[in-house]
Amino acid sequence: MANREEEKRAGLTFGGNLRAAVFGVSDGLVSNTSLIMGVSGAFADARTVLITGAAGVLAGALSMAAGEYVSVRSQRELFEEEIAREQQALKTHPKEEVDALAQIYHRRGVPLDVACRVSKALSADDRAALETHAREHLGLNPDDLGSPLGAGVSSFVSFGLGATLPLLPFIFGAGHAFFLAVALAAIALFAVGVASSWVTGQARVRAGLRLLVIGGGAGLVAYLIGKLLGVSV
Repeated sequence: MANREEEKRAGLTFGGNLRAAVFGVSDGLVSNTSLIMGVSGAFADARTVLITGAAGVLAGALSMAAGEYVSVRSQRELFEEEIAREQQALKTHPKEEVDALAQIYHRRGVPLDVACRVSKALSADDRAALETHAREHLGLNPDDLGSPLGAGVSSFVSFGLGATLPLLPFIFGAGHAFFLAVALAAIALFAVGVASSWVTGQARVRAGLRLLVIGGGAGLVAYLIGKLLGVSV
């Protein structure tokens, strides 16, 4: 039973990490493709596009990493405070906490006498009591609060990978770099969309086409605006 619970928890953790990675790559791909296409519309100079795109990769990845770090850190601190209050309540009012846990189980259909025995048994060990009461009262698991540093690094890497893809033709100085970048971005958008279907459960082709249309539309709008501004200047 314990192994089954660990497998389930590992599956949820993997699913959460996969979701964050897919959406991080998607964000980086769409945002930097739009930036590159916008600058390409305004300037034909490949060096300018390369410098701007590289700055977009770095700025976007750092912004995503910092935002994710602060978000997860704040959430973790909030959860830790709630868990600390629950731990203090277990020390100062153990009987009330045990009775409250028994009432939770009773409301779920467990006979009251059985619920009381289960609640007392689960509350006998300090660690088990904290995990059980935090999970049942707060909906939290002390072992699954998430790592702010891990979230920040993951966001930086995933966004950076997605944002770098459309920049590769300019990095290697390929001929017709703009058209290669557009083609590479289109392929990547469709592939990331398909990958996101594993997380969302949608049809693969539909998910791929949806991200392609959204990302391609954003890039086209950015290109047209860049073209307009380039002509105006």
